[in-house]
Amino acid sequence: MNTLLVTATAESTGKTAVAIALGRLAQARGRSVGYMKPKGTRLQSHVGKTLDRDPMLARELLGTDDEMHEMEPIVYSPTFVRSAMEGREVPADLRERVREGFGAVREGRDFVVVEGGGRLTTGGVVDLTDADVADLLDAEVVLIADYGSPSDIDETLAAARRLGDRLVGVVFNRVADAAYDEVESVVAPFLEDKGIPVVGVLPRDPDLAGVTVAELADELGVETLTDAPTDGVVERFLVGAMGGEEALRFFRRTKSAAVVTGGDRADIHTAALEAPGVTCLVVTGGRRPPETVLGKAAAKGLPVLLTSADTLSTLDRAEEVVRSGRTRDEHTVEVMESLLTEHADVDTLLGPGDGDDDGA
Repeated sequence: MNTLLVTATAESTGKTAVAIALGRLAQARGRSVGYMKPKGTRLQSHVGKTLDRDPMLARELLGTDDEMHEMEPIVYSPTFVRSAMEGREVPADLRERVREGFGAVREGRDFVVVEGGGRLTTGGVVDLTDADVADLLDAEVVLIADYGSPSDIDETLAAARRLGDRLVGVVFNRVADAAYDEVESVVAPFLEDKGIPVVGVLPRDPDLAGVTVAELADELGVETLTDAPTDGVVERFLVGAMGGEEALRFFRRTKSAAVVTGGDRADIHTAALEAPGVTCLVVTGGRRPPETVLGKAAAKGLPVLLTSADTLSTLDRAEEVVRSGRTRDEHTVEVMESLLTEHADVDTLLGPGDGDDDGA
């Protein structure tokens, strides 16, 4: 049986999509696949319990029937971290919990994919970083990394050295067109000269960029004030902090954007309505825009979202949602399967398996 842990240099680098896609690619080769995420970090309330959304999606898309407490033995919430710092969590007991969950998930399986939590260092407070988990489960590791500038390689090098011989290789994800040649011709050879294999360079796919207005509204927990389509895509945010005419000139130079501003800025609301590249308007502070604005927005088909939070905290949370991207539905996992097949060494990532179909 092969066990592969998917970790990352930073949060929101696409671990979930990569992990589930690799599981499905293994299934396509005739293997029986299990999945677990020892440290649940993307939390929501589900049937009275706080659970991570990623194992629920994996169970659905991989068709497994494992229990959630086996797939996600630790709920790594802020409350848990505080409890650990106060000495109320015993690392040895937690390690045993992870080991028992893994034992149940791997039963009768040819391949188990283990998704890391957050980033490589998440879990350090209880001696369960992703590197620690890999040692505990005797797993090989693939490191997912972003690349925007040469300075990003510092994080990749540090993570690779921490993982040591368990590292199968690095997969660069969401690489922009402008940086793709540099990663292939400069970055990859540099890392490989240092004994760090690069097993994939995945281009940025527009189909995985941003989130829909509906997803943004759901993640932010906001009220939708207009009856307008919410399938438009948001990739960036604009803060309405200038005058109306200046804002309009600024808004017209962008696309796939959400404007975030207070409910008392009718001039900004109007500018957002006139800019073709604005996908939605997010109104902060709990104050509804004037009815004239809402009427125009409804007529144009522009969603207006209302939140009681302030502009800065709304912007921080919204940008986090967009960084996570649309990686948590079947379509985006299918896109990731294609990207891995075309731009990564899937044979190396999955390792040898008796169930492999050479014709796959």
